[in-house]
Amino acid sequence: MSSALDPVDRGGQCRRMAEENTPQKDLSQLSFEDALRALESIVRRLESGDVPLDESISLYAQGEELRKRCTERLQAAEARISKLTVDAGGAITGAQPFGAD
Repeated sequence: MSSALDPVDRGGQCRRMAEENTPQKDLSQLSFEDALRALESIVRRLESGDVPLDESISLYAQGEELRKRCTERLQAAEARISKLTVDAGGAITGAQPFGAD
């Protein structure tokens, strides 16, 4: 029992699933700066108040993933910097020398 709307509904559903999955796959490839720019763009769009509800929800979810990516990148940078920190005498003050993973 298929109706005339079934192919359209399934097609739209597949498109939505592809759209939802694509940003997650691409996030690992984004630099911190690119992820931050994308997040700022989403925030501007949401703050404008001109985005329909369904799109707002989708944008919010994308923004949350971008926020997580930015946080991960900042934490990784902080970990690397702590390994590179040295005191005035040149001694490493981080937990371990860089590259000693």
